[in-house]
Amino acid sequence: MERVLRLASQNAAVIFSISSCCMCHTIKTLLSDRGVNATVYELDEEPNGREMEKALLTLLGRDTPVPAVFIGGQLVGSTDEVMSLHLSGSLLPLLRRAGAIWV
Repeated sequence: MERVLRLASQNAAVIFSISSCCMCHTIKTLLSDRGVNATVYELDEEPNGREMEKALLTLLGRDTPVPAVFIGGQLVGSTDEVMSLHLSGSLLPLLRRAGAIWV
């Protein structure tokens, strides 16, 4: 868990993903299309990916560990939470405050 939290706090926007996950792709595209250069950790390509998945399951409190999005070092959540923020108009201000986008 320490590794996940450390990695999540090192950049303004961090996504933990699995390369073949369609929902992960959706979230990466959503943020990229808004000018966010998120740091992405593909758990299926990480040497300690399995341990990171277990830590994310605990943090998210759900059955699926990805996508897991951190903004400003804080866990935002998975697809549902990110999309809710986006649809409510709260995502861009959150990204701005974290320094993930400037516009």
